[in-house]
Amino acid sequence: MMLSPMAEKNKQAILEVLMDYMETVGESFALELASGSGQHIVHFARAFPNVTWQPSDISQSAQESVAAYVAATKVTNVKEVVYIDVAEPWEEWANLQPKSCDLIVNINMLHLSSRGSAEGLLSGAWVLLKPRGILIIYGPYAINGIISNETNAQLDRQLRQRNPDWGLPDMDVLRQLAYEKSLRLERMVEMLEDKCLIFRKFDEQ
Repeated sequence: MMLSPMAEKNKQAILEVLMDYMETVGESFALELASGSGQHIVHFARAFPNVTWQPSDISQSAQESVAAYVAATKVTNVKEVVYIDVAEPWEEWANLQPKSCDLIVNINMLHLSSRGSAEGLLSGAWVLLKPRGILIIYGPYAINGIISNETNAQLDRQLRQRNPDWGLPDMDVLRQLAYEKSLRLERMVEMLEDKCLIFRKFDEQ
């Protein structure tokens, strides 16, 4: 089992955002992309026993950690973790079906990814979400090219030194990309240095 201090710190705050959008009764299905250690998804699963949660990650070690957390916490509403690379077409996403998801969650991934991953995430979300389904993306962002605090500015510089394709994504660029995929930015929640961006799939005409 991997232990992420950051995940332990922010899991309750993210859960409180989810509570504004998820029903506590009635069956629904949620996909987490880039589940990491697994700390988030078991925390969410305990709070929403009516939701079936699908974890995923590109990393074998992360997949093993998710499975270990599920076993240790004995949650019964988390499915077996699957491999998903958001940069691949949605058809490669573990046989998930169009319009099958009420919610898609992605936490602290985009600043460690290329623009292609962001585009893939948004394209896949548009296909997999039900009409008016919700996509929640959590992480550090720039806004109109400006990084508002020095901690995140330093993080951005360090990431770009490691990989020129990495770095804090710009919220306004994401908003435009999402709109082109029929996803509307409905709300931004400030959370310490990071933010939760809540997108909703357009109503189908």
